[in-house]
Amino acid sequence: MDIKKRNRLELKVIGRILRKSTTIMNLQEHKNYIRIPMGWGLLVFFFSCAVPENQNLLTELRIQSDVEALASPYMEGRETGSIGEVRAATWLDSNFQAIGLIPNGMEGSFQTFTYKPHPPMQMHGSGDSMSLGMALVKEIEGRNVLYVSSSTKSSQVGVLAAHYDHLGYGDENSLFRGEPTLHFGADDNASGVSGMLELSRRFASQPASRPILWAAFSGEEKGLWGSNHFCKNPTVGLDSIAYMINLDMIGRLHGDTLAVYGTGTSPHWMSLLEKCNVDSLTLIPSESGVGPSDHTSFYLEGIPVLHFFTGQHPDYHKPSDTPDKINAEGIRKVVDFVERIMRELDNKDEWEFTATQDQDKGNTPSFKVTLGVIPDYLFDGMGMRIDGVSEGRPAALAGLQRGDVVVKIDTVKVTDMMTYMIALSLFESGQVSRVEVLRDDLLSDFMVTWD
Repeated sequence: MDIKKRNRLELKVIGRILRKSTTIMNLQEHKNYIRIPMGWGLLVFFFSCAVPENQNLLTELRIQSDVEALASPYMEGRETGSIGEVRAATWLDSNFQAIGLIPNGMEGSFQTFTYKPHPPMQMHGSGDSMSLGMALVKEIEGRNVLYVSSSTKSSQVGVLAAHYDHLGYGDENSLFRGEPTLHFGADDNASGVSGMLELSRRFASQPASRPILWAAFSGEEKGLWGSNHFCKNPTVGLDSIAYMINLDMIGRLHGDTLAVYGTGTSPHWMSLLEKCNVDSLTLIPSESGVGPSDHTSFYLEGIPVLHFFTGQHPDYHKPSDTPDKINAEGIRKVVDFVERIMRELDNKDEWEFTATQDQDKGNTPSFKVTLGVIPDYLFDGMGMRIDGVSEGRPAALAGLQRGDVVVKIDTVKVTDMMTYMIALSLFESGQVSRVEVLRDDLLSDFMVTWD
């Protein structure tokens, strides 16, 4: 057995021992209990004179432990407004405290927000008295967890963020078809939170010259509630925020391919990314500052943003997004990359913002139908590659599979995501279209009935 494999085996054994060695901390406010891994001091001492390879393994073990804690059954899927979200927020609060950071919320580290979802239509009454009306909905209370690295006043503050909420037992955003089932949310987004915690430890050990706000947002899955509330009620001046870096779903790195969104929000992002990419990651940049994650809230306030993402997968928004599928080594590589970027930014006097062209919603086509697939957003070839197929939807019913590359829909050539959306905008529910896909280097036609 070579040294690298032996070291990894030793770390796995030590990790199992540490995860079994726990103490119980009483959470007085909520009278709940949470298990905290103990014995890190022994492990750090064991590796205090370790070679870099073992130091990397130690980091990966710590990352994996954080993912397993946040995506444990005890957290009940961390849906915003649930007891699971409260437990997760308290767990985060205790970790940030242990690192030695300074609370920056409205009540300690917490910044609470309330939101009342738009009520759906439903039938009221019965018989001749039946009428259509609004359903009753309850106001939801969520909480952001906010810490800063320094209380020193500064004209420039960096923001590193990751959302910690998920779907509980399967809310309206779940792609799982069946009875309510616990959604663990390991990649989405315990992975990003573990990366944020690791970065905060590093900057606590080797501080930056300017403050960094560490923001764990809730309500992201509901529609960016937490980050939107923060930007409307900031605990640091928005005009002092130099940049915002968002970690969302960084736990499934494959082949060192990493998507980076928001590269067009500053004219300097690409050169900085190239300078800091010493590990030769395969970067897939996207200029847009708008996307389905918390960086959008900051971009709309005129702040340069980056969003790191390792790609979609069949477990997205399903109960099968579990900790055992996390690539802790991949998270560590992303963290190393982001740390280099943040330290370079710490030496910059200012960081220029630019608006991206697609901020105008008129440039994005609207459509009434969907294929029922998860696109592979890391695919940089011609067409739209399918990364997941939803059961009972048009793609599955027509026989399309994961890995198929859609190259044509009726007369519309599909070369990328934009042309794919343009094609969807041309059809109505119930219409039938011929979809041409590339499968195993062979072209095949499938008849799709839109819904």
